[in-house]
Amino acid sequence: MAMEREIKLTLPAAQVEAATQWFVARTGNEGRPIELANIYFDTPKLALANSKSALRLRHTPDGWLQTFKTVGQAKDGLHSRHEWEMPVAGEKLEIDALLRECDEPTAADALRQATPELIELFRTNFTRTLWQVELDGAKVEAAIDQGDVIAEVKGEIRRAPISEVELELKSGNEAVLNTLAQELGKQIAGLAPDNISKAQRGYQLRAG
Repeated sequence: MAMEREIKLTLPAAQVEAATQWFVARTGNEGRPIELANIYFDTPKLALANSKSALRLRHTPDGWLQTFKTVGQAKDGLHSRHEWEMPVAGEKLEIDALLRECDEPTAADALRQATPELIELFRTNFTRTLWQVELDGAKVEAAIDQGDVIAEVKGEIRRAPISEVELELKSGNEAVLNTLAQELGKQIAGLAPDNISKAQRGYQLRAG
């Protein structure tokens, strides 16, 4: 089982270029943009959401990944949650493989029970620009995400914008995330801690 630790910050659209240039100056490289298309699944009665978990297929330049996460905890933009992720052959979930890896019994049971009724609920499509940041011996993957949450509800297409910074700890002391967020916040006006995940945004969009 892996624990994902990241700080998420809402990024005003008008400040995307300023944030980009801050990371370029901080790391000495232009950043690597990648296109990510994500499909989220749940049952019609939202069994996974009710069990505080989320299930996703992601298409990356390197192929498809499936990810199962617990909601975990979020405070002041810092998210800590269990995560199980693995490559799959194509645009299709491989639930048995996830269940073999999922070593949190409550989450595994929720996924097992939901599996027969899973449907696509919503999508998130965005461009992620990546930088690798080192600070005080820690390694952080920094990203600017720009795109949309998209849900079809009773034939109506609903959209909500994505514009955020993510700072994910890869190794080292978690305190570095706050230090880096504070550095960035001093230079980029309007940044704000965001406790809502993209999956939660999708559920909110569906609910109207």
